[in-house]
Amino acid sequence: MILACHHISKAFLEKPVLNDVTFHIEKGEKCALVGINGAGKSTLLKIIMGELEPDSGTVVTERGLTVGYLAQIQNVSSENTIYEELLSVKADVIAMENQLTDYEHRMASVRGEELNELLDRYNLLQAKFKSMNGYGYRGEVQGIMNGLGFSAEDGSQKIGTLSGGQKTRVALGKLLLERPDLILLDEPTNHLDINSIQWLEGFLVSYKGAVLIVSHDRYFLDRIVTKVIELDNTRATVFTGNYSAYAEQKKVLRDSQMKAYLNNQAEIKHQEEVIRKLRQFNREKSIRRAESREKMLDKMEVAAKPVEVDDEMRIELRPCITSGRDVLHAEDLAMSFDDNKLFSGISFDISRGEHVAVIGANGTGKTTLLKIINGLLVPDRGTLRTGVNVHIGYYDQEHHVLNNENTVFEEISDAHPDMDNTQIRNLLAQFLFTGEDVFKKIGDLSGGEKGRVSLAKLMLSEANFLILDEPTNHLDMVSKEVLENALNSYAGTVLYVSHDRYFINHTASRIMALTDGKLLNFPGYSEKPAPECFIGCYDHYLEESAKMLSAGTAQDLPGTGRGEESAGNKDGAAGMSGTESGAARNAQKKGSSLPVQEESSGGALDWKTQKELQAKLRKKENDLKKCEDRISELEQRSAAIDEEMALPENCTNIGKLNDLTREKEKINTELESLYERWEELSE
Repeated sequence: MILACHHISKAFLEKPVLNDVTFHIEKGEKCALVGINGAGKSTLLKIIMGELEPDSGTVVTERGLTVGYLAQIQNVSSENTIYEELLSVKADVIAMENQLTDYEHRMASVRGEELNELLDRYNLLQAKFKSMNGYGYRGEVQGIMNGLGFSAEDGSQKIGTLSGGQKTRVALGKLLLERPDLILLDEPTNHLDINSIQWLEGFLVSYKGAVLIVSHDRYFLDRIVTKVIELDNTRATVFTGNYSAYAEQKKVLRDSQMKAYLNNQAEIKHQEEVIRKLRQFNREKSIRRAESREKMLDKMEVAAKPVEVDDEMRIELRPCITSGRDVLHAEDLAMSFDDNKLFSGISFDISRGEHVAVIGANGTGKTTLLKIINGLLVPDRGTLRTGVNVHIGYYDQEHHVLNNENTVFEEISDAHPDMDNTQIRNLLAQFLFTGEDVFKKIGDLSGGEKGRVSLAKLMLSEANFLILDEPTNHLDMVSKEVLENALNSYAGTVLYVSHDRYFINHTASRIMALTDGKLLNFPGYSEKPAPECFIGCYDHYLEESAKMLSAGTAQDLPGTGRGEESAGNKDGAAGMSGTESGAARNAQKKGSSLPVQEESSGGALDWKTQKELQAKLRKKENDLKKCEDRISELEQRSAAIDEEMALPENCTNIGKLNDLTREKEKINTELESLYERWEELSE
């Protein structure tokens, strides 16, 4: 065990974020930390790093443990170039290299004892230099740089000229080069394309140290982690397996908790009904039994109702009108910026009802293509034609369609002045904006909150052709699943750019790969009806692209692990082959998932036993009904006897009274027996 968190609790402004959080990480273990936005994941990482003090609890680490931490926002500030900044991690190795060179020069000019002494020092330092990959560190740095999407030419760029995402990639590269015993990664895939994410997967899988990852990339987690730590309602629960296994176990656990609660409530209600009935019998024995059951009921443990967090958006996408069959025709599109030629000769068609995913490395022009289709950019050449009755709804990953000076409420009311206050508030509540949240400025919102506002506007647009640029960025896992379900039930047409392979695998019917300035088309399972045709498209793409690669008909396809030579191949951290078949991946997922119970060879016997149990249950239900009917019949007759005995003509008739008394005693005896029988059957 290299790290243990014991009973960690933390609150902000008296609002608990973490409560009695306990877990541990073993040497070399790969773990995921999951939870909805605001669950306290980043807070917990900061507590582990010592950047925040917990209100209570302790973090215990192995003596001498080295920890590397990549936060969501990393601003690398330096006058260095990208290559120099990454190389700075190897400063101690470079110092040894310089010292060895110095020894070599000095040994050429000395003799005797001084030479022997220098040779001893040289040999000791050389052994240490070799153990620290001294002869391969430059290749390691270049490999990490390539793996994270920086070309050799990019290496000469100054850090100060980089975007925020590029700086984060540089920070990630430095962290991977340091190779600490434990790596903490907070959303490491946010600024990576599919090839870089896949390279990082391979690096982390083969990494000898331990890794704790916060990520909303479910495909990424499925490939790497063997343990999931979930933060839910301030508490932590540990699950064994990858993300898919966690999702299954979580569902089973949630269903089990709810079932236990409902069973507990049913038992309480049942006991209260039995007590009421026993008191209603109004016999000394039945009253004593009722009192006894009341005491037992008071001691019964009442199960707490599982807390259902209202963390799900409610989004329903409906087109205002049905478009024509041909939605979009693009022919011979070309686009470049100055000397940067993005693509040329691109032609494709999109038909009504298709869900088309555009994938490719960063900088290949995916977002540019969407902007051209949406009319925000004019191509260098080529034609675009939309079909009849096509109404476009656009989701921009930078949220330029939002006015930062507006409040959330104003953003909706300005776009839809026909909506009243109640309608706007109800809509925003569907996207988790309640109370004073609706008066937050757009400019003050987080990326995830801006995404939800953009989705709200998209839903109101009632467009029949949705163009989405990285729609899952900054969304938590629950929100991603809600968006997936909304798109899969959407009757219109969808074209989107995404690096989220899990999302693509569950929402696309076709993939277009933009690579080397060309667009390659990979149809999905078109023979399947919707929404089944939206499942497994990315796995199918990997299989088809693998066939193309093996035949030598395509190169550098995104997500296939066949781009530039990866750093993993150079430094022993090779990524998993991106060309492994969907069947193999599904088998891997199943292997990491909950065990599947095999069919029993005695299935027929089990069925027979089940039928016998059902027959016995029906018999008991019938017996209970007969018992209740007989009790009711006897109680009515007992009441009738009391009335008969009170009649004036019977008061003086000794024979009649004796007969009625004997009948009543017989009824009471049978009733006592029936009450006991009823109590037994009612259980």
